[in-house]
Amino acid sequence: MVDQYFSKNPDAISERKSWTYTLKDQLYTFTTDNGVFSKSEVDYGSKKMIEAFVPPAVDGPILDLGCGYGPVGIALARENEEREILGVDVNLRAVELANENAKQNNVENANFIESDKFDKIGDRKFAAILTNPPIRAGKKVVHEMLEQSKQALLDGGELWVVIQKKQGAPSAQKKLETLFQTVELVTKQKGYYIFKAK
Repeated sequence: MVDQYFSKNPDAISERKSWTYTLKDQLYTFTTDNGVFSKSEVDYGSKKMIEAFVPPAVDGPILDLGCGYGPVGIALARENEEREILGVDVNLRAVELANENAKQNNVENANFIESDKFDKIGDRKFAAILTNPPIRAGKKVVHEMLEQSKQALLDGGELWVVIQKKQGAPSAQKKLETLFQTVELVTKQKGYYIFKAK
């Protein structure tokens, strides 16, 4: 059975549903399915990261790493119409949904592609990378995402990470501190920690 949301092709039988959700006073319609992360509502950690995020001063595109069905990337795209938003996920079903969700929310500056971490991104560089990493994929995968993110940032770029305390926030913070000059705890709510690394 390969129905984990971080699988390329989840086995879970498709059962699409659409629902509306408000993020930062904007109403969105999302279509989700079995086999994708947080299919019934926008994950609390993702929601808090969207609310906390302030674009860096440096110009350039923004990457939604592990985009799922697209709520983070789509909300960022609507708020930052002058920037290109790229979302990547290993889950093909999620990527298909993310592109559909961008269309149905009239967002034209976001694009979503299938990629295992940075495999299909090439040497592109980003002003900001946001991730709600797949904790269940294991610490090795999460730490690889953090390491590869550092290499993919423009000078002055920022990595934003949301992670629950009980799912390894202290460990992720230590890892970030080995990679970046400054690591700031932007906010913590209900056990969710949001870090900004520069």
